[in-house]
Amino acid sequence: MKFTAFERSLQGTGASRRLRNAGKTPGIVYGAGVAPQNIELDHNALYHAMRKEAFHSSVLEMDIDGKVQKVLLRDYQKHPFKQQVLHVDFQRIDATTKIHKKVPLHFVNEAESTAVKLDKCIINHVLTELEIECLAEQLPEFLTVDLSTAVKGQTIHVDDIKLDSHIKVLTHGRKNPTIATVVEPVEEVIAAPVAAAEPAKGKGKGKK
Repeated sequence: MKFTAFERSLQGTGASRRLRNAGKTPGIVYGAGVAPQNIELDHNALYHAMRKEAFHSSVLEMDIDGKVQKVLLRDYQKHPFKQQVLHVDFQRIDATTKIHKKVPLHFVNEAESTAVKLDKCIINHVLTELEIECLAEQLPEFLTVDLSTAVKGQTIHVDDIKLDSHIKVLTHGRKNPTIATVVEPVEEVIAAPVAAAEPAKGKGKGKK
């Protein structure tokens, strides 16, 4: 994905507030042995770009004054209740930059599995993303979890994902974490309606 940023000369709380009031978002880009650079971006363009999954998990091309730099979105701040991005941080990358980055999991072929198609099971997605280590230029937008062979009662772990050799999953001490479970359907037992008891004869009548 490609986006445009502009060099920002003014700094400080007041300058950032004025930028936001003018429909801009302040930010910074750093890394790759180059001094950090203050930038500003069009807020609406940034806001819509950030709604796309790839903007968070892939290498981006940032155009500043006609010069394109490869960067990663590293951090951002949003307003507590307004639909407003307050600040963004980007990291420059090159061919030698090794990174740690969380990437989303895409679960595919769930409906074609024996577990779902024949046994009417439900596949519970325990994790929706994994942190990986790789060279920045080899960063995948997502990791694919193929559920076509899932069977009733199965537990699917990190080791069950087919990964390229250059990608290492970081589990932070957890051994082969669970990413999905196949849950058998629960039969609903419908109780027969209880007939209302007839009132006893003579009750509810006043004495003559």
